Amino acid sequence: MLATLPGRTQGLGLITEPLLRDLQLDRITYANINLWATLIGAIVCIPFGSLLDRVGLRWTTTAIVLGLAAVVWGMSVQTGSLAVLFLLVLATRALGQSALSVSSITAVGKAFDRTVGMAMGVYSVLMGVFFAIAFTFVGRAVGSRGWRAAWGEIAVGLVVVAVIAVFLLNPAHPAPDVDGESERSKELEGIALGRALRTGAFWIFAGSASLFGLVSSGLGLFNQAVLAERGFGHETYYTFLTFTSVLGLAGQLLCGWLTLHWSMQTLLGIGMFLYALALAGFPLLTTHAQLWALGVVSGVSGGFITVLFFAIWSRAFGQTHLGWIQGAAQMLTVLASAVGPLMFAACAERYGSYAPILWGLAPAVVLLGVAAVRVTLPGAEPSVLPIPETA
Repeated sequence: MLATLPGRTQGLGLITEPLLRDLQLDRITYANINLWATLIGAIVCIPFGSLLDRVGLRWTTTAIVLGLAAVVWGMSVQTGSLAVLFLLVLATRALGQSALSVSSITAVGKAFDRTVGMAMGVYSVLMGVFFAIAFTFVGRAVGSRGWRAAWGEIAVGLVVVAVIAVFLLNPAHPAPDVDGESERSKELEGIALGRALRTGAFWIFAGSASLFGLVSSGLGLFNQAVLAERGFGHETYYTFLTFTSVLGLAGQLLCGWLTLHWSMQTLLGIGMFLYALALAGFPLLTTHAQLWALGVVSGVSGGFITVLFFAIWSRAFGQTHLGWIQGAAQMLTVLASAVGPLMFAACAERYGSYAPILWGLAPAVVLLGVAAVRVTLPGAEPSVLPIPETA
């Protein structure tokens, strides 16, 4: 997952300013390049997810990483043509943010069965730590040696990751039989994407993660402005980011452990209710004490939703078509994340405040939380509509 950095918004953000100066681009043009590259790049989630199921993790992942390395290297030496830049950013989004993310999550999902929730909790924490370290080192490299040199070094690092993938990724990653839990996965092996899309569980979990991605991308981009509305300065904003990040890691570990004892539906309901409380509370902040309390709720709930999005698919639908199903879910979250900043910006421009969109989205988060608590996972009892056997 760390190798997806050059295809992620935060990764591209590390080189945005020097890239704009170097290529003499205006922000509006670059923002449109990034938007359309993200939207189009999301489409590859499903076909690459299917490849992971059909060809296996090892060679599909290796090919994706080598392709991303070539694209990142090409981006580091390109000279400024808008068409070329768009194609390169599109390829980094498609291979990094979309395809490689699906591969990474699928690898963990296929390696665990009953304990997949705990595994994803640890995975999420390590991912956060690795990205924090990478942002520091890449940021320093961009500042000292320039964005082209830093991107070239990342391309070399990706080749190393591809070699590691060849040796460490098993072709299929069969899950161990833990307490007989793998028997349930065998019962679900016939659930392919077409049937998964006919279940409430898919749309509730994918919808919850997508709505979380929409809000977090918009709120993340304009978080400083949201806090400034309530009278908090930029120093408080930076402290708040660090505070919520640490609480997010704690929430991920807690949620991972709780999946061993509670149902994922209940945990998602709790996470969504807490997140709705955080959204509704932002426009009402008046004191630092309230801000830190809201930071606890926001960080922990975000940790819950993240882990459950990673963990639910193998638990609900088995592992045979896991890449295909996870690819579809990942595509929805990427699309939602691309739309989020536009919605927040439009709200601020029309109303002069971010409060309307925060209050407007909070009820939708609550409704999905209620639906999550009530939904039944496939295999627990019949919950899918009859479909032809060929599906």
